[in-house]
Amino acid sequence: MSITLSDVTRNAVDQMFTGLDGVLKKGAAHAKAKGVDEAVFLNWRLAPDMFPLKFQVQVATEVPARAMSRLAGVEVPSLGELDDTFASLHAHIKKSRGFLSELSDDAINADPDGDITVPVGPEEQTFKRAFFIQNFIIPNLYFHVTASYLILRHLGVEIGKRDFLAAPQ
Repeated sequence: MSITLSDVTRNAVDQMFTGLDGVLKKGAAHAKAKGVDEAVFLNWRLAPDMFPLKFQVQVATEVPARAMSRLAGVEVPSLGELDDTFASLHAHIKKSRGFLSELSDDAINADPDGDITVPVGPEEQTFKRAFFIQNFIIPNLYFHVTASYLILRHLGVEIGKRDFLAAPQ
């Protein structure tokens, strides 16, 4: 059995999106139980120079969608704006997941050693396609999902490693 780039990426994204969706549900329940406005949670950050929860979720969902669209050779999607509700974050995850499910595996897997040039901040960088997946898309996904998880843990949401990994309970 051979494992393709699309297999690796789709499995990582699916697991992280499932875990993220789950911890956000627990975050919403915790905010409601404590009588805290959802906007407080969604705008919370761990440090002054870090992005808030809402932006962590936005990046966690948009990096895979944008990057995989470039690999598949299709137009980069717009997932819309987020507001200060957990429902908005769940909708963003769902939109990204839906968009990713429609991408062609053949297009993603094409020419793993070929180059892809993508915007990274204000500049462009060129990567080997396989390197782009393994060393850019997946690490960014894990980083921003982890940051989201840690913000919720910091706010007292009762979540653990099994929630993060979307492990069967």
